[in-house]
Amino acid sequence: MNKTIVALDFSTKEEVLNFLSGFNEPIYVKIGMELTYACGLAIVSEVRALGHHIFLDLKLHDIPNTVKGGMKNLVKLDVDIVNLHCAGGVAMMKAAMQGLNEGAVNGKRPLCIGVTQLTSTSKEAMNDELRIDGEVIDCVVNYAKNAKEAGLDGVVCSVYEARAIHEACGNDFLTVTPGIRLADDSKDDQERVATPTFAKEEGCNHIVVGRSITNASNPQQTYLDIEAMMQ
Repeated sequence: MNKTIVALDFSTKEEVLNFLSGFNEPIYVKIGMELTYACGLAIVSEVRALGHHIFLDLKLHDIPNTVKGGMKNLVKLDVDIVNLHCAGGVAMMKAAMQGLNEGAVNGKRPLCIGVTQLTSTSKEAMNDELRIDGEVIDCVVNYAKNAKEAGLDGVVCSVYEARAIHEACGNDFLTVTPGIRLADDSKDDQERVATPTFAKEEGCNHIVVGRSITNASNPQQTYLDIEAMMQ
C-alpha cells in the first residue's frame, strides 16, 4: 500500500478522469465532500473501476444509530478507508464499527479512521471557539485514545501529533496526515502543515497530498518524488 494518498479535490468527473489518465499505474486517492457532492457516490465506482485504491473522506458525525447505518451502506462501495469525526464520542465510533462489521462482505471491511482536529484548526480557535481548553496535541491524543478504545484502525491528525499518538496507541494504530506541502508551497488555508520528509521522520503511516500534486506541471512525477520521500 502506497504511503501517499492524492486528494482528488475536483468539482467534475471530467477533471478527475483527465487527472487520473496521467498516471501509468493505480495510486491511492482520496474522494471527499467536494467531489462526492458534485458527482454523487457513482464517482467512487468509476475511480475504483480504474484500479485505484480509495479513501472515502466523508467524515460521518451523527447519532450512533445513524452512523451505524451509514457505515453499513458504505461497505458496499468497496473502498479501502472510511472515516468519521472522533468528536462524536466513543458510543458513536463503536456503532460505526458495528455497522462496518455487519456490512462486511466475506469478512472484508474498509479501514476506519477518526478525524481528531482539522489541520486548519489553530489552538486559539480550539480554545476560544470550540471551548476546548489546553493544547491541540492533548485534545488530539485524547481523541485518538477514544478511537482506539472504540476499535478504530487509526486517526487523521497533523504530522505534529503523529509521534505522540503512536506512543499512546501503539505503532500499529494508523496515523493519516493531511496538511502536507512541499518546501516551497503555500500553506493555503491550513495551519499545521509539514513536508513529506518531516512526516516520515515523525512516523506518519500515510500522508494526504492535494494541491502540491494536482497543481503540479507533472503530477505523476511529483507523486513519485513524494512517495520516494516517504520510503
